[in-house]
Amino acid sequence: MIRAMSWFVYAVICALGVATMDVLSKKALNDHDSYFVAWVRAGFAAPLLLFALPFIEIPKLDNIFFIITSILLPLDIIAMLLYVRAISISPLSLTLPFLSLTPVFAIGTSYIILGEKPDRTGFVGIVLVVIGAYLLNVHTIKRGLLEPLKAIVKEKGSVLMVIVSFIVSTNLSFGKIVVRHSSPMFFSIFYMFMLSIFLFVIVRFKTKNVCSKIFSQPLLFLFIGISMAVATVTHLKAISLVEVSYMASVKRLNILFGVAFGALFFVETNIKERFLGAAIMVFGIFLISI
Repeated sequence: MIRAMSWFVYAVICALGVATMDVLSKKALNDHDSYFVAWVRAGFAAPLLLFALPFIEIPKLDNIFFIITSILLPLDIIAMLLYVRAISISPLSLTLPFLSLTPVFAIGTSYIILGEKPDRTGFVGIVLVVIGAYLLNVHTIKRGLLEPLKAIVKEKGSVLMVIVSFIVSTNLSFGKIVVRHSSPMFFSIFYMFMLSIFLFVIVRFKTKNVCSKIFSQPLLFLFIGISMAVATVTHLKAISLVEVSYMASVKRLNILFGVAFGALFFVETNIKERFLGAAIMVFGIFLISI
């Protein structure tokens, strides 16, 4: 019982960490461009995670590790840039719920890459995710049955998050392979460090006066980094105690937290229908994951 509760607590903390990072990132976007804020998420988390390096075992790395990492890095960079761009131009309550599409896309990508097949419960979960997405804009139904779906296409941030979900679904399968050829903790530290370096190179070309901006809001940036680091560490701790699918379903509570935070901190509208839609999508994720 204690073990069961501990993984659940870690997973909930992880979800809160992700949602907090999104809220703080959206606040930072008031003064900075999306390229810079994307780097802050990784750049301020990497040094914090590096403190754990002396206390973990360094695995023996093979060619597969480096090949898969070289595939993951550009995909993750694109996903992170699109992710931050999405929350910068659209409400959290209309962007974060579309992360629910990740396990839906993952059914196809994992079948192609890993040969994994979904069961009937997974297909029911997919239907619920689609229904939840429809309900996010259900107030537009008075103009026609297809209007809630059209509203998704019209919201640029939602479209970008759909693309992010597809990229992440692909990376989940590749990530599963690379962790088998290293270790979860080592890969997280190594990967976050590499991600911050490559993102910084991009930011140098896209953002003016980068170095001075790093010190412009140190407290806000530090909390973004702490949220990212906490989310990463609690994610790893949870999956060490329970099956990944269970942990992932609880972690996606970050969608509900994000919708609630959007209403609380950014006074976003139509929250009741968006929260209902997001809740149904999260339940769909649970059915896909079990």
